[in-house]
This record gives sequence, C-alpha cells and structure tokens, in this order.
Amino acid sequence: MAARRGPKGPVALVAVAGPVALVAVAVLSLAAARGEPGGPFPWDAVRLPPHVEPLRYHLLLHPNLSTLSFAGRADIELRVARPAGAIPLRAGNYTLSVEYRADLSDTFHGFYRSTYRTRDGELRVLAATQFEPTAARMAFPCFDEPAFKATFSVKIRREPKHLALSNMPIVKSVNLTPWLVEDHFDTTVKMSTYLVAFIVSDFKSITKTTRHGVKVSVYAAPDKIHQADYALDAAVKLLDFYEDYFSIPYPLPKQDLAAIPDFQSGAMENWGLTTYRESALLYDPEKSSASSKLWITMVIAHELAHQWFGNLVTMEWWNDLWLNEGFAKFMEFVSVRVTHPELTVEDHFLRRCFDAMEVDALDSSHPISTPVEDPAQILEMFDDVSYEKGSCILNMLRDYLTADVFKAGLVHYLQKYSYKNTRNEDLWNSMTNICPTVGTDKDELEGGGFCRSQQSPSAAHWTKGEALDVRAMMDTWTLQKGFPLVTVTLRGRNVHLQQERYVKGDGSPSSAGYLWHIPLTYITSKSNTVQRFLMTTKADVIILPEEVEWVKFNVDMNGYYIVHYDDDGWDRLINLLKENHTVISSNDRASLVNNAFQLVRIKKLSISKAFDLTLYLKHERQIMPVLQGLSELIPMYRLMERRGADGTEKHLQAYILNLFKELIDGQSWSDEGSVSARLLRSSLLLFACVHRYPACVRRATQLFTEWQKSNGTLRLPADVRSAVYAVGAQTPRGWDFLLSKYRLHSFHLEKNNIEFALSLSDRQDELRWLMDQGLRGDIIRTQDLPHIIVYVAKNPSGYHLAWEFLKENWEKIVEKFELGSRSVAGIVTGVTSRYSTRSHLAQVKEFFGSLEEKSAQLRCVQQAVETIEDNIEWMDRNFEEVKAWLQNNHL
Repeated sequence: MAARRGPKGPVALVAVAGPVALVAVAVLSLAAARGEPGGPFPWDAVRLPPHVEPLRYHLLLHPNLSTLSFAGRADIELRVARPAGAIPLRAGNYTLSVEYRADLSDTFHGFYRSTYRTRDGELRVLAATQFEPTAARMAFPCFDEPAFKATFSVKIRREPKHLALSNMPIVKSVNLTPWLVEDHFDTTVKMSTYLVAFIVSDFKSITKTTRHGVKVSVYAAPDKIHQADYALDAAVKLLDFYEDYFSIPYPLPKQDLAAIPDFQSGAMENWGLTTYRESALLYDPEKSSASSKLWITMVIAHELAHQWFGNLVTMEWWNDLWLNEGFAKFMEFVSVRVTHPELTVEDHFLRRCFDAMEVDALDSSHPISTPVEDPAQILEMFDDVSYEKGSCILNMLRDYLTADVFKAGLVHYLQKYSYKNTRNEDLWNSMTNICPTVGTDKDELEGGGFCRSQQSPSAAHWTKGEALDVRAMMDTWTLQKGFPLVTVTLRGRNVHLQQERYVKGDGSPSSAGYLWHIPLTYITSKSNTVQRFLMTTKADVIILPEEVEWVKFNVDMNGYYIVHYDDDGWDRLINLLKENHTVISSNDRASLVNNAFQLVRIKKLSISKAFDLTLYLKHERQIMPVLQGLSELIPMYRLMERRGADGTEKHLQAYILNLFKELIDGQSWSDEGSVSARLLRSSLLLFACVHRYPACVRRATQLFTEWQKSNGTLRLPADVRSAVYAVGAQTPRGWDFLLSKYRLHSFHLEKNNIEFALSLSDRQDELRWLMDQGLRGDIIRTQDLPHIIVYVAKNPSGYHLAWEFLKENWEKIVEKFELGSRSVAGIVTGVTSRYSTRSHLAQVKEFFGSLEEKSAQLRCVQQAVETIEDNIEWMDRNFEEVKAWLQNNHL
C-alpha cells in the first residue's frame, strides 16, 4: 500500500541525499581517493543510471529510542556494467561504504518513531519503517528504484528490553555490552528497496504454522496482543490459499504481521514483515463490529497477495503501480471468498468499481498506466484508479477468459518473472494462448474459443472463432483514461450498440479518439442465459433469435462500463423492477440504480426518470441495491442542504426515509444474523439516526442513557454502536462523556466510531477542537486527522470550519502526510465535495492558485474543481425538476 517520502534523508559522514545519492557518493569518494578536485555533480538525471547496479546491501542500524535518533552503516556491493563518461568508474565490481547518523522521522515514512500508552498510562516509544514508494533513502543510502533488486543482510542494535524485527528471521544475537544486543538477520531474497523493513519495540507476539510450514506471527503492544487471534488465524488460512492458488511456494521461512500505533495508510506489504494500522489488524469478538471483521480480513488478504504480486514480481517503475495494487485489490475478493465464505465479500465488489468510476469520469483522471517521475507524482498513483479500477478490469478479464484460463495466465506470469520486474505488456503476453493444466478438459476449452492455435468453429463465444489478442483488448483499458458508455437501442430483434467515452462536465472534452474493446454480456426477458459479444468498433448490431420485452447489459456489472437504454428501454426496465425486481440479480439492480443517476449527470436521462426507478427500492431487501440507493440519494440531499434551498431538501430527506422506513423499522438492535445482514443493519440505523428518524432516535437515546448510567460498562451491540454514539453526541453532556471514554485504553477499538459521533456536533468550538487535537496528535492521533477533517466537512455546522482549517494548516498537513499522498488528496476532495456554488468554486481556485506550483497542480485539486463545477451544473439543471417530482409524488 501507499507510503510517504520525507523532505530530508540521513546526515552522512559522506554526503548522501536524494535519489542519485549512491552515484554521488561513489564518485566523490573515488575522486577524493585519487586527489581529484570536486567538479560538477556527475549525474543530473532524475532516474538512476542503469549500468551501475547494486548486488547486495550489508546494513547495520542502531536506533536510540531515548534520543530518537539512529546511527547506520551501509556496505553496498555494486557492479558497474560499463564505463561511463560522466562517472570515472571502470567496469567491474565495487563495495561502497557509508556511515551516517539521523533523527528518527516525526512523519509516517522513512525510519520513524511511534508511541503508545500502556494500560497504566506509561508512554512507550518504538521505531518502525515505511519505505514505499521513495523513503528507503531516509533510512539508508540506496538505489531507491523498484527495478534495482538486491539482497539485504541486516543487523540491528537494541536494548535487551526491546526486540527487533526485519524481513527475515534472526540467525544469531550477540551481547555487545550488558545494555546492548546486536541481532543478525538472515539474508533476504532478491527484492526492491521499498520492501525492506525493520521495527524495534517491546511488542509481544502469538504464532502458528501454516500447512506448508511457514511460521506466521502477529506482533502488537503487550496490552493488545489478546486481540490478535483473529488476524493470526486469517493470515494462516490466506497464506495457505495463495500458495495453493499460485502453485508457487511462499519463499521465506516466516511471515510477521505487526500492528503499529502510528501508521498513515491501512497497511504495507514489506516482504516477510507486513505492517498495519492497529484498526486493520486487531479484533475483539466482544467489541468489534461485522464491518471491522470484514475490513481486517480484506486488508490481510491484500498484503499477503502482495507477497507474490509486488514482492516476487515487481513493476519496473511506478507508472505500472497497478500491477501491484490492482492485483492485490482483486485477489482480496478471490481469496476471501474461499477462505471466509461467511463474509460474502462478493456483495461489496461493485461498490469499489462505482467509486473508481466517480473519479475516472473526470477529465483530470489518468490512464491506469501513466508516466510519472518525481515523488509527488509517484504518490499520486496510489489512488482509486490504480487500486479499484485496476481490480475491476481484472475482474472483467477473468469473466472474459474464464476463471481457469485467467488463473493459468497469472501462474505463468508469476513463474516467468519471479524475482524480476515487469511492464504492463508482460502481463497481457502471459495471458495469451494459455491453457490451464490442471482440472480442465483442454479439448473442451479449445471448442469454447480459448487456448487454441487454430480458429474455433464456435460462434457462440466472444471471438466468433477469431484468435484472442488479450493485449490489444486490455491496452484499451490501461493506456487510455476513463471508461465507455454503451448506448443500447432495441428495434425488433435488432440490438443497436454504440460506444463513447463517459465524461462529466458541461462543455466536456470530446470523446473522439477513444475506443475500447468491450466484453459485453447481456440477458433478456426470454433468456437468463448470459450471452457474450466483444465490441471492438464504435457501433455494432446484435441480432436476437426472437423479439424481447427488455434486455439488460453488463450482467452483474462484471464489466467496467455503464449502459444507457435508449427510446423506451429505461421505461421497460423500471417497469420490470416495479413488477418483479427479483427477476434480475441484486448486482444487476444495484448497477441499474447507479447507471441511471450517472446518466443524469451527462443529460442522457432525466432526473425524474431516475427517481421513478428508485420507487421500487421500497421493496428491496438486499444490501447492494439498498446501499447504492442511499449512496445516490443522500449526496443530493446534502447538496441541497448546503445550499439552504427553500425546504426542498427536507422533502427529499422525508422521501429517502419513507423509501427505507419498512426496512429500518424491521431491524433488530442486536448483532444477530449474517455478516451482510449485520452490515446492512449498521448502515441503515446510522443513516436513520443521523437523519433524525424519530423511532431510531428514541431507541438510540434510550440505549445511550443506559450505557451512560453504567459508566460505559453496559455492552452495546457492536453493530449499532455507531448509531447510538451519533445520537448521544448531540448533547454537550453526551459529547463530553464520549470524549472521556475515547481517552481510555479499553476503548481503543471504538475510536473511529467515537470520532465520527463527536464530529456530528452542531457546536463549532467542539468541531474546531477535534481538528486542532488531530493536528497536535496528543489526545487524537495525527494518523486520524484526515478523516476527522472530512467528517467535520460533511457536517452542515462544520463545512466552513474544515475549509478554514485546511487553508490555515496546509503547510503542516503537507509536511506530515506528504504532497501527493492519498491522505492529502482525501482531505482536499473530502472538504470540497459538497460545494455547489460559484462563490465556493472561486474560493477553492483562489486558495490553491496562491500556492506554489507543485501544490496547485495536484490531481486532487483538479478533481475538486471539476467536482464543484459538476455540482453547480447539476443543481442548476435538476433542482426544480426534483422539487416538482417530489410534489407530484405527494412528498
């Protein structure tokens, strides 16, 4: 996952700084040895020269947790492949030695310090690392690019009361003095610098061994190690799954998972020593919610998938980051669906594709594979396009190739490029002419249109007998930004198809020149058998065997495209939902809800028609369509609420509550039922209570009062706590009581729920205090500041406070979280996402325009501006029509 690069590197006895540090040190050292005077800097390119290659690093690190500094020594064995004019180095092998000292970073990247308090209130200090993408250079001089793979032999000095962890197991420990121990770690496999990791702490651990003999351990602060059992069991299951699925053994003897108290992202895939936020690893069956269990399982699945995708096979450069992150995101679903079927992860995949489309529909989006050079540009690649869109197009490809052929291609790719670096095209070439070798009838596959060198007579499949060209198809999805809108027009037996780029905004850039190879799927009123058609031209026609009442394209939303049904196509589908919505799958229903409102944004469908479709939701009971309905309707309400618009927003709120009233009223205030039922309950009750639905507020108030009387000892059901806290925080006394519990060690698993509840206050001094404390990092950890700012921004009483806080503290935020990071991007887009006036637009443009160029040109700033412009246009065009629709429907 994403990491951050700091402004300063180590202070060395020989000067070390920046991405070209090694070459500079080598040249200066050799020049000094020969008595040559210092000349101009010998290498002025941003990227390192490919002909100077590190082979092996010997690292010694000695962090001092009292002075918060560290000393280091790096001996780097290098090979110079050829002499270079700019560098007076002959071809051959060299060893470069550097000794250096530095402070432990007070950010979240490099070799940084973290703290926690024990149950008794004692402050403990630890040192941990976070190097991806460009921060290994903050801990030791190195060739800090992913293609410069090498082996690493690490030694760490520590006090006897501490323990040291690194990528490999300890082979021996030497007592240097009564108060100093030196741990020697086994040499790593060949790997990239950003995957190196070390921790010095007083953590405790629990351990199990996988079926394949890998030792798996979870490390956490001593008072929290009792909450590590679930993560350990999940990790063992998942590691075994991946070894079987990829048919490639996990190459290290151990896999550690460590819960770090201060951590910026969710987790990091360091080879053999994965690191996590505490909330992404620690789980208490008595206190943790169903959503927490799902989140923890998915994060562990993601990081362990990286041990193959990313660690064993690594992208050559950060432009192809998606080869790491898209795959890990996709494999979360493949693995957890098998190892933890009770979590029904398939219910949540669509949401990720919709999230990706939200940013990919903007002109400020970027192709999945896109050129980057400097650290801020690299950090910007850690976004929904690389992660979520990457996973969605892989899901589409698997559906296209079939699961067996797709898996065989992945295994071929991993085996061919183990311990190497790859580009986009290497993956697609690995997918071409691949046959699964186990458990599949090859002859049957050849007849179905796959794995054959000659044309197949079958015309029923994708290719109509033509040879597959996976690269030609997938290049259209990875080398151009955005996604297609397919317009379907039904005329008798003929289905006319047209594709264009979907892009938001008035006066949008032309979609000319954009063409995708789209693996279309569809069902009809006469057949629920999925039909397939590969669309490779701007327009095409499918001839059905008979006339049909309706046709539904993009079955289960397995494709990364949206569909518009022209003429009366939407009326037919709306009528279908009204009469018998279960005829099509819950994913298909969710995609219809989503697509309808996306089409309103580009004037292909009226807002009235989209609202007509929502009427069926009164009878919907499945989690995906319900949550999709809420995620389309609530932002509209919030836009209107922010405008203070003539009471229409209250009518809309009443409509939304009425739509789901029966479902809300039927929820028990308990932790009963399946994971999906529990997640739906949690979302519905929180929505109802935040929007002041009387029955919900009454029940939540009653529970909060009882919980308060018990001084927080009464056990509230985990899945309804967020709703109860949200209501309780509305009074000054309740707010203060929640804050008092937030400070307690025993409530650390509930901090996020309490932070959200505290951010709902209508008292501005409390909201300012929350953000100030997040920046200070004492009561509220600074790692939580980004989402606290966004929580406050979504509060009608706090949105202007969040904007002022962002402006006043911009430099501090960037210094702490790094320019280009997901954290900074989330703050910028989260604070501005509900602005819909020209005055707000002018303020945003003015502020970011006043900053230095790198800040002003951030992609998240462009996204914010485009989103506000889109909100303004949406309100101007749709407000009166929504108002009329609500009146006509007696609301």
